[in-house]
Amino acid sequence: MNFLQSLLSSIRPPAWVVAELQNRVLLFLNHVLQQEPVAQERLRRQQGKPVLLQWGDFHFVFAASAAGLLERAGPEQQPELKVMLVQTSPLALAQRLLAGDKPAVEVQGDVQLAADLAWLIDNVRWDPEEDLARLIGDAPAHTLARLARAAAQAVKVFAARLPPGVRPAAPTANDPTARTPDAGNSGT
Repeated sequence: MNFLQSLLSSIRPPAWVVAELQNRVLLFLNHVLQQEPVAQERLRRQQGKPVLLQWGDFHFVFAASAAGLLERAGPEQQPELKVMLVQTSPLALAQRLLAGDKPAVEVQGDVQLAADLAWLIDNVRWDPEEDLARLIGDAPAHTLARLARAAAQAVKVFAARLPPGVRPAAPTANDPTARTPDAGNSGT
């Protein structure tokens, strides 16, 4: 298992692949945000404030646009909010996400920006069934969505049944990787 984790953490894609992946993520997030006028209004209030999302060596800097959507921020811009994923193992992070848990993060910077970002994470959801219904109709989309939910539930059950040596242990109060400090940490 350690060999697999070290292999996954040593893989470094070319810069153009990372940039294209970030562009695709932004396109998807903006598609979801366009369905939520309240979310767009919250983002308009934070226009131009760069946010750094970091996980190990990978980082992604984005900002809210005047339209209430997301755009890549320039590398010269200093982030007003830093969100660092604490979990270093890609496998453990994937298992945590599959189990439906939020990853542990450290947050530093603008408190209001952090609060608006947290609100978006907690309240904005993609409705794949609605998007699919536009393409193939309501009934087939509902059937496919039901099958996808059943498959997702099966994956969650499988992840929960993994032996303790394979799945990440439940976080404890003394576990430094389980910290989720509040956004009150100041300093940009």
